[in-house]
Amino acid sequence: MNEKVSLWVKKAIEDFKTAEHEMNLPESETVTSSVCFHSQQFVEKMLKAFLTSRGTDFGKTHNIEYLLKLCSETDKNFEKVDLPDLTIYAVEVRYPDEFYTPSFREAKECFEAISRFGKFIFEKLGIRQGNL
Repeated sequence: MNEKVSLWVKKAIEDFKTAEHEMNLPESETVTSSVCFHSQQFVEKMLKAFLTSRGTDFGKTHNIEYLLKLCSETDKNFEKVDLPDLTIYAVEVRYPDEFYTPSFREAKECFEAISRFGKFIFEKLGIRQGNL
């Protein structure tokens, strides 16, 4: 794996661990916007790692659907990836202009989705799954 791909993966794993840490707290202490944001970031960075590994340019985007479409042009298995609409968590939960606080249920769904996705994308990149 080249260095740029490794850096995307490393940063993505940090996002996964942040979401995981929050989900291990009692529900009343869980910062749901953080879980959802870091879930979105994990998927975005892992898709970018995959695209980088294939030499595919993706520009500047947070749009998960767009990144999945690019990935599926290289590997049709990406068409089967089932994720909630994570793109909304890239911005809406971060800034007061668009302030939105996801429910604990949403956070749990996001975390469960990225856990499944992690197994898929790690396999695609030939990475040992570790704690995902």
